[in-house]
This record gives sequence, structure tokens and C-alpha cells, in this order.
Amino acid sequence: MSTALLTGRESSQSTDRKTYVRWLIVALLFLVTSVNYADRATVSLAGPVISKQLGLNAAQMGFIFSAFGWAYVLAQLPGGWLLDRFGSKIVYALSIFTWSVFTAAQGLVGFFTGGIAVFVLFSLRFLLGVAESPSFPGNSRVVAAWFPSQERATATAIFNSAQYFATVIFAPLMGWIIYAFGWPWVFGVMGGLGLILAATWVKFIYAPAEHPYANKAEVDYIAAGGGLVSLDVGTQKSAVSGGADTWDNIKQLFSSRMFVGIFLGQYCINALTYFFITWFPVYLVQARGMTILQAGFIASIPAICGFVGGVLGGVFSDFMLRMKFSLSVARKTPIVLGMLMSMIMVACNYTDIQWLVVALMALSFFGKGIGALGWAVMSDTAPKQITGFAGGVFNMCGNLSSITTPIVIGYIIQITGSFNGALVFVAANALVAAVSYLVIVGEIKRMVFVK
Repeated sequence: MSTALLTGRESSQSTDRKTYVRWLIVALLFLVTSVNYADRATVSLAGPVISKQLGLNAAQMGFIFSAFGWAYVLAQLPGGWLLDRFGSKIVYALSIFTWSVFTAAQGLVGFFTGGIAVFVLFSLRFLLGVAESPSFPGNSRVVAAWFPSQERATATAIFNSAQYFATVIFAPLMGWIIYAFGWPWVFGVMGGLGLILAATWVKFIYAPAEHPYANKAEVDYIAAGGGLVSLDVGTQKSAVSGGADTWDNIKQLFSSRMFVGIFLGQYCINALTYFFITWFPVYLVQARGMTILQAGFIASIPAICGFVGGVLGGVFSDFMLRMKFSLSVARKTPIVLGMLMSMIMVACNYTDIQWLVVALMALSFFGKGIGALGWAVMSDTAPKQITGFAGGVFNMCGNLSSITTPIVIGYIIQITGSFNGALVFVAANALVAAVSYLVIVGEIKRMVFVK
């Protein structure tokens, strides 16, 4: 770290107890990610009212629902490149600002009708997907800079668990807004909240070496544990920018056996996520005879269990590191055990007891939460020259499941007339994820490019 960066942090602070600004940073990541997921869900919650008011049929609504996923996947690599080229602070702030504007703008769709309304809403959802693309690679990049290895899984688990928190907290809130004030207001409120968060991000996010509230003791502690404290600072930022344009570095990334295993594992882990997001409520209604109201309530139980499991998985992994287990063992153990636990959903094929089905599904999603440490692994392994780009590839591979999983499950149900094969398919993805980390990934360590 250069002398200039230590200005104002000298002698008296060198013996101070370290500050805890890094936990303020991860709390902000958690809040931003919660709103990120809530903004994705706005059109789903408002969908029934929108389709009725605008006269949109099911096919048109399906077309609109798909817009976000396609754009989000396609924009991952450009989003990661932008993070490496311009840094996390400015790119992520612009991401929050633009996705909030596109969220709020969806409330104006009511001024249009028919095909024009479909086109406008599809376009805004597509732009929302593009705008949100840097979010998770940005989260990973910030954690890599702000946290030492022994705390990184916990930090990652906290922001990653926001996806469950958003369902539990924001879904009822947005439902009440739609009921009390009308569907356009939910877009305006969520968009406005995002604009406030964009300003908050600019206020509090800095590289550790430059943060006005982090003392030298904390920065030294992070650096000693492998944190990239100078990421996006001075010459380091220039080096990152140059690395993002080096095709040889990118080629080495794609040829790395470790990263092939990590990318495959994330694809399979996300298959469980998208089963619960898309087909699980339908399973409860069609296969288990629940009412839509019952299914809506029951579907929140796995989300809560996933939240708890997600936090515990990160805490357990970091505890293993503090107990002097290797990084590979500390990261792989929760992932493998969690994926094996999630396979218990197959047991639902052998019981007709509703409460037992719910319990098995909750336990399955709890296991999925424990095993969802992919972003922690990315923070541990991504080459410092292209941390954003590597995170973009990782997120792109993982979110391909948002396209394939619902389609494959739909065909299985159509061909067999049963959800039994669908549960086996989802469990098989969990098994492949576990095998990928056990057999393909090998030693988990930060990749260093060979010149």
C-alpha cells in the first residue's frame, strides 16, 4: 500500500483496535440485493392486475416475463467487463440508478394498450435485466476487496441470502401497495427506494484503502487475510482495466479445470433455485391438491429455510477456516453436504402426507441454502485482473438454469403426467453439483495468470 493511501491513518491509528466498516459494507450489499430481487418480482405480483387492465393474454404475459432473464444472462459478460474497466463504485451505482429508473417507468405502461403496451413493458423488463447484470459480480468483487478469507463465506452468505429475504419481506409489502393504491404505485415506490440506495452507495462505498471510516488496523487485517484492499485504487485500477482487455487472460480462465467445475456447479445449484421459483407452487396445487392461497403461504416456508441455511453455510465454512482446515475443505464441505441434503426432495414421491411433503421440501431448500457458497468461492478464486469478468461468466452460467430448468421440467410433466420425474431431475442436478466440486474443481485458490 502506498504512503499516500495511508495519509491520515498514521501513528496513532496503527495501534488502534480495528474498525468494522466491512460489516457496514456487507449490510449495504444485503439491502441493495434485497431490492434487486424485489424489483425483479414487481411485474410478477402485479401481473394478474396488469393483464386484466391492459387486456393481455397469457402468451403475452409469458413473453413479458421472459424478457428479464434473457437480457440478464446476455449482459453478464459486458457487465463484468465494465466492473473491471471502471471499478465497482461507479458501475454499481449507475446499475442501481438505471434499474430503479426502469422499474419506476413500468408504472407508466398503463398509458398504453394492446401491442404497444406489450412492447413497452417487454422493453423495460429487458432493460431492467441489462441494468441489473453487474449486481452479483459487483457483490463478489466488493467482498473480495473488503473481507479476509476467514470471513468471506459469511459475508457472501449474507448478501446471497437476500434473495430469500426479498421474498419474505417485500412480497407482502408490494402486495399491500397494489391492493391499497393500484399496481402502478408498486413500480414507483420500488423505483424510488432504489434511487435512494444509489445515493447511499455513492456515499459509503470505497475501496478499503481509501475508505474514510476504515482505520489502518482494519485495512491491514483485511490485507493480511488475502483481501484485495487496493482493488480499484490508483495503479491497481489501471492494471485491472488492462487485464480485462487481455484475451490471453480470458482464455486461461475458460481453460481452467477449477473454473469449469465451479461454473458447472453453479448451473446445477441454480436449478434448485429456479424449481422453487417457478414450478414449486404449481406442484403444491396440481400434485398435492392445495388451494392457491395455501400454496402461496406454503411456498414462503422453503424461502425462510433457504435464508437460514444460506447464512449458516457461510458461518460454518468460515468456522472451518478458523479451525485451520484448508480453504478447499472449508468451502467444499458445506457445498457437498448441502447438495446431498437437498436431494431429500425425492422422498416426496413416496408419501401422500401433506405436512411431510412440506417438511421435506423445507429441509431440501435449507440444504440448498447451506450449499450455495458459489459466490464465496468466486471471491476466493477470481483473478484480480478480471474479478468482474470472471464473476460475470459465473453468473451467466448459473442463470442459464433460469432458461433451461423450467422448460425441462415442463416437458417431463407433459410427457409423464407426473411431477415425480421432475423431482428426480432437480435432485440429479444437486448430485452433479456435489460431484463437480468433489472431482472437477480440485484445489480452491486464487487463479494467477501465466505470462
